Amino acid sequence: IDNPAYKGPWVHPEIDNPEYTPDSKLYKRDELCAVGLDLWQVKSGTIFDNFLITDDLEVAKERGEALKKTLEGEKKMKNEQDEAEREKEKAEKPDDEEDDEDLDEEAGEAAPVDEHDEL
Repeated sequence: IDNPAYKGPWVHPEIDNPEYTPDSKLYKRDELCAVGLDLWQVKSGTIFDNFLITDDLEVAKERGEALKKTLEGEKKMKNEQDEAEREKEKAEKPDDEEDDEDLDEEAGEAAPVDEHDEL
């Protein structure tokens, strides 16, 4: 139903606030005690550390270079651990899965062939 009194979307009036005073140090903190992260991880076991909060670009660059060296060492160690884990799983895994196919062939049992698959 059309509204004959409709005047368009409402626009709020902008009225000066006589009590407003700007505060240039409103968000300044002398001490930062904690950093909060809200993360969604696909793989568990991820560690977050080495946070740097600074306004000095040179300090950030220096710490970034040092962190790259640390990350390279950590990545190498992680790859070695993953390889050791794969070797352990391979050693523990029974070889029965490979032998099952050989047994089927020896017994003369082959998988049934569907006549329609040969197209």
